[in-house]
Amino acid sequence: MTRRKEVAAESRIPPLNALKAFEAAARRLNITRAAEELSVTPGAISQQIRILEEHAGAPLFHREGRQIALTELGAELYPLLRDGFDYLKRAGDLLYRPDRRHALAVSVPPSFASKWLAPRIARFAAAHPEIEVWMSADMRLADVSGGRVDVAVRYGRGDYPGVRSEKLLDADVTPVCAPSLTLGENALLRPSDLARHVLIHLRPSELEEPRPDWAAWFKARGLTNIDAQAGPRFDQTALAIEAAAHGQGVALAPYAFVAEDLASGRLVAPFADGALSTALAYYVLIKRSGASTPARAFAAWLKEEAQAAAAASVDDL
Repeated sequence: MTRRKEVAAESRIPPLNALKAFEAAARRLNITRAAEELSVTPGAISQQIRILEEHAGAPLFHREGRQIALTELGAELYPLLRDGFDYLKRAGDLLYRPDRRHALAVSVPPSFASKWLAPRIARFAAAHPEIEVWMSADMRLADVSGGRVDVAVRYGRGDYPGVRSEKLLDADVTPVCAPSLTLGENALLRPSDLARHVLIHLRPSELEEPRPDWAAWFKARGLTNIDAQAGPRFDQTALAIEAAAHGQGVALAPYAFVAEDLASGRLVAPFADGALSTALAYYVLIKRSGASTPARAFAAWLKEEAQAAAAASVDDL
């Protein structure tokens, strides 16, 4: 067995995502079933296990084709994590236990939370005062089918095993920038002008599907003389949008996230034909069966808000 890495004491807690993926795979001894439980792809589970094995400096599973079995180290680790997650679940049940109100655990990506959901959430509270939304804005694995999260929103293709998935928002992107960039000697008026401006990039999460990038946008327009890789990178769409709004460059952003900034004039979309379509979208996820009444109400409200926003964007054209 390969000797495990020596690490400083303060660094000995591996990533929670990796621990969670390993525990599910070890309990089921099946990557696909672990992925279904955690509402992610089998590839995401395998990647998280590899991360944990890198921390350990040793394999945690024997792999023979599609079959997996725990190594000696994996067998030592599994019961500790099983018991640990059981204690965490019991703590979560205590925290989420409703007294007079219905607590609803909602998990959404950070940029979706800040650029789309946060400006609207007060309307749900007004319509459903009996439901208390506990929102987690992160990209961690969301256990919808297991009931630890009641409603989740995720970016991808909608093929999430073990849960009910419905399309919420298109994720087509368009270049956006501060109005000041469309003025002056180097005014941004046509796509070729991007050669004289800073391109703002998004560095995707390892748990997400790849997003449309500048290389894809340039290819769609036949532009080959612009460096599609140069420029600052952000790990959240909301941060890239804020950088663009402050005149730091031009960002590719989903229209749904910048609609209000465009309407207010804080941002502009400099090209009339700037949209780039994608097969990916934002989806709302709830239990396939047995979803609670508050979860169904919140999912329905999300879809109503998305439909209203889509209709408003059509009216603005």
